[in-house]
Amino acid sequence: MTAQHIGATQIAVPRETFPGERRVAIVPSTVTSLVEAGLDVHIEQNAGREAGFTNEAYQGAGGSIASDREQLLGAADVILQVRAAGANPDHYTADLESCREGQVVIAMAEPLSEAGCLRTVAERGVTCFALELLPRITRAQSMDVLSSMATIAGYKVALLAASVLPRLFPMMMTAAGTLTPAKVLVIGAGVAGLQAIATSRRLGAVVFGYDIRPAVREQIESLGGRFVELDLETGDSEQSGGYAKEMDKDFYRRQRGLLTKVIAECDVVITTAAVPGRKSPLLVTTEMTEALAPGSVIVDLAAERGGNCELTRADQTIV
Repeated sequence: MTAQHIGATQIAVPRETFPGERRVAIVPSTVTSLVEAGLDVHIEQNAGREAGFTNEAYQGAGGSIASDREQLLGAADVILQVRAAGANPDHYTADLESCREGQVVIAMAEPLSEAGCLRTVAERGVTCFALELLPRITRAQSMDVLSSMATIAGYKVALLAASVLPRLFPMMMTAAGTLTPAKVLVIGAGVAGLQAIATSRRLGAVVFGYDIRPAVREQIESLGGRFVELDLETGDSEQSGGYAKEMDKDFYRRQRGLLTKVIAECDVVITTAAVPGRKSPLLVTTEMTEALAPGSVIVDLAAERGGNCELTRADQTIV
């Protein structure tokens, strides 16, 4: 039986309702730490199933399983979620109706692009800590959800591209001859882009990396990638937090023209360019994709905000 602490802070971990979201806010080992700190942790039934964590695992760590979502949310002092408010705009309203004044929600909340949702939360008297706004500094590193998720995304995107491409990533020596390695272009050398470069390189591809920030050249080359240098005036192209700044339309037009020649020689193009709170910059036009050979692959990590490729449709595979 799960021990309950009189007067203890009540932590609620509801099941995620955003379509396709398989993550859960905390894992069983974290529950153990919270319980040892004197908190009561309640997890909605099957909240961790899609992430590989059973109800029994949470109970074994000292948590309790709740079957009534409304009651779980209403009784909580602190609610831990992966997606809340603006990060789940179509389904979060129902949860908010169960919340009460004085509660705290800790989650990704899209505060820059969905400010209206955060105002609704504030009007309810609920305090929301949007994890996206945590400063990307050493002291906050253990709470940096953007970097941790981007690292995983960069790793997975390289595996996805390798599985879809009809040719192999590495050079292969066979009895019938030699297969040349695939060429991969990664656009955007942030956390996700650098991980995509590293993973593609480990898989044996010849990897090129491009970013408007000249300062990342050393990082790309340290991972075995080849830095793509375009004849463009980038100026002060980096903002605080290490993100690339949004440039003007003329810059992106000239950039696309120069990138077309590079893209034409590649088998895989991975795009990762994003500007916080803004629509993703258009880097690969339909005309540019026509320069690619049949069977080539584009994987657009910026799809959720409109995509870096003109053909991108979020959650769809376009041929």
